[in-house]
Amino acid sequence: MPEENALILHMHELLLYLNRRGAATFMTVAQHGLVGDMQTPVDITYLADTVILLRYFEALGKVRRAISIIKKRTGTHESTIREYRISASGMTVGEPLHNFQGVLRGIPTYMGAGQPLLKDED
Repeated sequence: MPEENALILHMHELLLYLNRRGAATFMTVAQHGLVGDMQTPVDITYLADTVILLRYFEALGKVRRAISIIKKRTGTHESTIREYRISASGMTVGEPLHNFQGVLRGIPTYMGAGQPLLKDED
């Protein structure tokens, strides 16, 4: 739908309709690029109540995944960035990546000591 002239209006009307019907709606937006500055073909985040950002980043020679809450319309939300892993046993979310900078850019710099990431599975 990025080429659609009235994309935002269509999305707004669709979301209003689904909300009136009591449906929980999850929208995904594909981003171009895996690491570094990523771009989306259209920005509809202002229509969402909550925006969750899933990113890849490189650390210690491995591609890892980070999760963060960018927006939550009502109430408070956690502003930390955490590593997550999805495996056969489910999803694991790690401790906040307090000692990193640049995770959302995909090229983090570690500023602390110790083991900041989820332990590798054997």
